[in-house]
Amino acid sequence: MSAYIARRVLLMIPTLLGILFVSFIVVQFAPGGPVERVIAQLSGADTGASSRISGSSGGDFGARNQVGASADMTNSKYRGAQGLDPDFIKSLEKQFGFDKPAPERFALMVWNFARFDFGKSYFRDVSVLQLIKEKLPVSMSLGIWMTLLTYLISIPLGIRKAVQDGSKFDTWTSAVIIIGFAIPGFLFAILLIILFAGGSFFNIFPLRGLTSDGWAQFPWYWKILDYFWHIALPLFSMALGAFATMTLLTKNSFLDEIRKQYVMTARAKGCSERQVLYHHIFRNAMLIVIAGFPGAFIHAFFSGSLLIETIFSLDGLGLLGFESVLNRDYPVVFGTLFIFSLVGLVINLVSDLAYMWIDPRIDFEAREV
Repeated sequence: MSAYIARRVLLMIPTLLGILFVSFIVVQFAPGGPVERVIAQLSGADTGASSRISGSSGGDFGARNQVGASADMTNSKYRGAQGLDPDFIKSLEKQFGFDKPAPERFALMVWNFARFDFGKSYFRDVSVLQLIKEKLPVSMSLGIWMTLLTYLISIPLGIRKAVQDGSKFDTWTSAVIIIGFAIPGFLFAILLIILFAGGSFFNIFPLRGLTSDGWAQFPWYWKILDYFWHIALPLFSMALGAFATMTLLTKNSFLDEIRKQYVMTARAKGCSERQVLYHHIFRNAMLIVIAGFPGAFIHAFFSGSLLIETIFSLDGLGLLGFESVLNRDYPVVFGTLFIFSLVGLVINLVSDLAYMWIDPRIDFEAREV
C-alpha cells in the first residue's frame, strides 16, 4: 500500500509540471496581456483592466503615463503603445515580470509554486492565496451542499427504482431525471429567477450573495435560515443535472447485486425482502457509490459554478477565475490552476484508496504488477 501511494504521489509532480507547462505555452500565444491591458486602459480603449487597478498600483500607472514622449514607439510590440514613453513601457514589463525571457519566467514560476508562493494579483493589491481564501467559502458552500443534496435524494430514489424496475414509477421517474439532466444548469437558474426571484411571478428568494445585510447581528437561528434562503436557488440549479448520474448509478449497482446468486440463497433461507435488501444487497451495492464520494465532491466543487455564480451574483472561485482570464491576471490564473490541479490529483488518489478500504478485494498495487 505504501509503495502504491508513494508512486502515485511521485507521479503528481510531472503531471503538475505538464499542466503548468502547457498552460504557460498557451498564454504566450494568447493575444493581449497585462501590459497591453494597462496600455488600453490608459488610452481609454479598455474598461476591463481599469476596474482591477486600484490603490498604489493605479497611482503608479498614472504617474508614469508620459503621452507623446517618444516617436520611437511606432514599431512597439504592444498595440496602442504609440506615443507612450519607452521607459514607462519598460517599467510595466519589469513590474509584470516580462523583462525576463519566457524560459526563465517559467522556471521561476515553478520554483515559487513548489514553495506555494503564488505571488500577488497584477490588478488587485492582494496575494493570490488571500484572494482564494476570500472566495473559497462561496464555492465550498455550493460544492458541499450540492454533493449532500445529491446523495440524500439520489440514493433512496435509485434503490426504489431498482426494486421496482420496469414499473410505472421507474418509467416516469427516469423520464423526469433524463429531462432534468438535459436542461443546462444556467437555463434552469434563469427559469427559477423568473418564477421565484422577482422576475415575472413571485419574489420569494434573493438574487445576491450568501447572506443579507446585517447578517452578523442576526440571532444564530435566523443566520441559518437566511443562509439557506440565499443558497436555495443556486443549489437547485447546480444539482439538477447531478441527480441523473447518481440515481442511475445507484439503480444499476443494486440491479447487478439483486441478480446474483447470494441474493437467491438469502431468500431461500427465509429472509424477508427488507432483510435481503438492507442486510445483504445494500453493503455490496453501495461500495461504488460510497467510494466515489470524494470524486463527486470535487466535481461539484469545481464544475458548473461559473455561470451559476455569475447569474446569482456569488463572488466565488469560478467567477474569480473567469475574471482573471479576461483581465490577463496571470498570477491568479496559474495559482488557481495549480491548486485546483493538485486538489484534483489528491482527490483521485483518495478515491482509489476509498475503493481499497471499502472493498479489500480491490488491489491497485497488485494490478500494476
